[in-house]
Amino acid sequence: MADLLGTSNVWPYYSSQNVQAAARKPVKELGKDQFLQILVTQLRNQDPMQPMQDKEFIAQMAQFSSLEQTMNMSKELTSMRQSAGMAAGLIGKQISWLDTTDPNKVVEKSGIVNTILWRDGIQYVKAGTTEVPIDQLTSITEASSDAKAGVSGDE
Repeated sequence: MADLLGTSNVWPYYSSQNVQAAARKPVKELGKDQFLQILVTQLRNQDPMQPMQDKEFIAQMAQFSSLEQTMNMSKELTSMRQSAGMAAGLIGKQISWLDTTDPNKVVEKSGIVNTILWRDGIQYVKAGTTEVPIDQLTSITEASSDAKAGVSGDE
């Protein structure tokens, strides 16, 4: 039985080949890690007779701090936008959106939210049988008692 369980089966993503392959992938964006690496490289290779001016170092550290805070803010806004708790509050609400399936005709549709879905990192609301990405909603209101019938608009 011990022969059936090997470390390659238990931890396949931590094998040395996978770690090396991940390290070789080119980075398409410069992030805070790359910025910090550049800053450390500058400090290591500076001329000891003419060290980096305090103003330059402080400005670069401020840029690093600003970059890190911007990235944190972006991550928080994304997670807030996609919060399941906030989206669950849409169930039973009247929503409207623009249907652009026909490029020659844009139709405003509406319906009552009955389900919240996650697919490929995108949140959808389901009104009747129609699934709409949350960021395409044009209005959210309290549902009237006669609006509980489902999706309206030209189908």
